[in-house]
Amino acid sequence: MNHFCWSCCKPIDANNFHRLDSCVHCRADTHACKNCEHYDRAYNNECRESSADRVLDKEKSNFCDYFKPFVGARGSAGKSLNDAKAAAEALFKKK
Repeated sequence: MNHFCWSCCKPIDANNFHRLDSCVHCRADTHACKNCEHYDRAYNNECRESSADRVLDKEKSNFCDYFKPFVGARGSAGKSLNDAKAAAEALFKKK
């Protein structure tokens, strides 16, 4: 199984998801909602697990008992607003 950091999209070792662990590349918390398979912005509280407690900061480590590391990389992880704006400008650039 391949796990990747929600912030920098670089690989994370499968046993690096404990409460106080962080990404060795960018130091982002790994036991965070954005690294969980239940994280989904389309759902209430951005979580598909209806019994989970509400977590306000999805990028910080938390105590959620339903946390399960996401397998794969999320498409928009690590992208900044400036990257998105630059991509849009390049797409609609006048010739």
